[in-house]
Amino acid sequence: MLIETRNLTKIYGSGESKVCALKDVNLSIDRGEFISIVGTSGSGKSTLLHLLGGLDEPTSGQVIINDNDIYRLNQDELTVFRRRCVGFVFQDFNLIPILNVCENIILPLQLGGCKPDKDYIDSLLTTLGIAEKRYYLPNQLSGGQQQRVAIARALAAKPEIVLADEPTGNLDSKTSLEVVLLLKLLNEKYAQTIVMITHNEAIAQTAKRIIRIEDGRIVTNQLNEAVDKRFPMEQEGGTLQ
Repeated sequence: MLIETRNLTKIYGSGESKVCALKDVNLSIDRGEFISIVGTSGSGKSTLLHLLGGLDEPTSGQVIINDNDIYRLNQDELTVFRRRCVGFVFQDFNLIPILNVCENIILPLQLGGCKPDKDYIDSLLTTLGIAEKRYYLPNQLSGGQQQRVAIARALAAKPEIVLADEPTGNLDSKTSLEVVLLLKLLNEKYAQTIVMITHNEAIAQTAKRIIRIEDGRIVTNQLNEAVDKRFPMEQEGGTLQ
């Protein structure tokens, strides 16, 4: 087991403005899993993702990763944990406009004082189909290409865990499917554990396990036995362009 939450609860505000975003959430995620978390807006799915990644603090409960309660770490230790163990992919690409593709990808490594693994970065660029765009600026790329750069940036430090919060929210349906299938490919090739938030049912069906959240509680948590039958383009072998 890689990730476990124990009675995880998050409350915002107090009194009449009190909002319970998560209520006693218990969840286990094994190493190498690809999971989608679905729910309507305000259901608590993004709050859960942020707590898994150390971006917010729970009101109560625990997040255990590699047998360590991450919220017992001090702020410096938590920052190192996020930098080394977790890669984040958000709906907004958050690329630096004046940096080219390669510079955007390695920037977090440089900020952390780490030396990029050039061969690994080259492999990521090739797998993601953007090797020929390595010296392009963000405004020279399509939305799908920008999201691929953001995915490469999230994976550049070889994190055990990748947390993707609505990674296809700003993309059209065809590009969305391509990006999610690339996440699946990376999950299989590099063995990262991927947890993806989405409100799109079709996108959710690409994952091997689907967790549904309503009103801050997990209402279903089940394996997706039909995952390999729903998306034949993944099995045809061609590189997504």
